Order: sequence, then C-alpha cells, then structure tokens
Amino acid sequence: MNFSERLRSLRKDLNLTQEELAQKLNKTRSTIAGYETERKQPDYETLKFIADFFDVSIDYLLGRTHDRNPTVRISIEEEPDKCKKSNEIFEDIENLSPESQEELKKLIELYKIRDMQKRNDEISDELTK
Repeated sequence: MNFSERLRSLRKDLNLTQEELAQKLNKTRSTIAGYETERKQPDYETLKFIADFFDVSIDYLLGRTHDRNPTVRISIEEEPDKCKKSNEIFEDIENLSPESQEELKKLIELYKIRDMQKRNDEISDELTK
C-alpha cells in the first residue's frame, strides 16, 4: 500500500468523509482528495500531523511497514516493574478461554478506536483555537 491508499483506508476506518477529515486536519477537501489520488503529496510537517492524528507511524503511512506503530521493547534492567506487570497480564490472558481471548481482543480494539477518536478531537480543538 502506498500513502494515498493508506490515507483512504485510515479515513474509512474512522468512518470519516474527505470533508470531515479535511476539517480535522485543517485542510481543504480537495487537498485530501489530492492526497488520496496521488495528485498531491503532503509536506513533512503535514505528514507528521496526519500520522499523529491516526496514531500511526510515518513509515506506516508511507507504506514502508505493515505495523501501525513500532513495537516498544521494555528492558528488564531498565524497567523491571513494567516487565513484571506485562508478564502478569500476559499470563492472565493465556489463562482465559479462547472465546474470552477473542472478546478481549475486540474490547481492546474498541478502546484503541475510542482513544484515537479522543486524540483526534483534541488535535482538532487545538487547530481551531
């Protein structure tokens, strides 16, 4: 996927029209349409802003990776409490039934979407100030 396809996909994931996304990014609808049809390319600052808005990495936006965000690795030496807590959470999840694990995955996705929308609203509010 290239930038235009990723942008369109991310926009549709949030059920936004080009006009709605344009308002949130402080751009025109024709600019968003240009990005989605490869007639326009965003500058670096706009690219960073779009990545922040969708909570993805710039590499993901550009189609250089399939991971929305780079994996954060916790060093046991640097943060032993976080590692211990993470291990406890993973053990709890492993002890759930397969059905409960699937339900938990769905809940996590819902929370991620909610948090992304909240961040997007905050960014939009900052732009309109």
